Amino acid sequence: MLTKSINRFYKKAEAVRDEDAQGWRIHLDGRPVKSPSKAEFVLPAEPLAHEIAAEWDAQGEKVLPTTMPIMQLAATAIDRVRPHRFAVIAELTGFGRSDLLCYRAAFPDDLVRQQAEAWQPLLDWAHHELGVLLRVTEGVMPISQEDEALLRIQDEIEALDDYYLTALHTLTTVSGSVIIGLATLHGRITAEQAFEISQLDEAYSIEHWGADAEAVARRERHRAELLAAGRYLDLIGQQ
Repeated sequence: MLTKSINRFYKKAEAVRDEDAQGWRIHLDGRPVKSPSKAEFVLPAEPLAHEIAAEWDAQGEKVLPTTMPIMQLAATAIDRVRPHRFAVIAELTGFGRSDLLCYRAAFPDDLVRQQAEAWQPLLDWAHHELGVLLRVTEGVMPISQEDEALLRIQDEIEALDDYYLTALHTLTTVSGSVIIGLATLHGRITAEQAFEISQLDEAYSIEHWGADAEAVARRERHRAELLAAGRYLDLIGQQ
């Protein structure tokens, strides 16, 4: 992942097909980009490569990593997810044990209703389409989930390549729900809907009691991260 701004050192960025690598590279003034960890930066889809090239082209005198979310996600896939794939799979599977959608409010009634209307359809979808049946409780006291459900989640995650796994990691860790992540991955909901569903409690609190600057900034950051992951998913899904 890129972390620091640098001076712009190139004039032109372009996406270039690499037949030997069976993928696409980003060239800056004709020279291929490496990942931040100096790994080969080969992309699986042409639209993804063109989008990242456009991010490089859009930079001014400074190259600002925060304005290159698709590049960041692709670099994360290569530098962080690929070498630590088993740990990432284990982390995401673990979200099934404490998934946001499984912990419901006991009151007030309107919040209980909103959670049921927004969250239960996704749990029902996971049950019928993925074979994942998760238990639901009221409050925050932990409940155990069946091993079979967790194994089905793990199977779904293990089937993903490194690029899709990276998208799922962002969707899950930002939303707090591997079910939301998988539903977005499968096209059951959009990234915008993933944000709204995962932020239901926070939106309720803001509506009734107001929001401070920190809470607003956090919501905006989460929305940007989820929308970027959604865009990244669209791009890697196109060939």
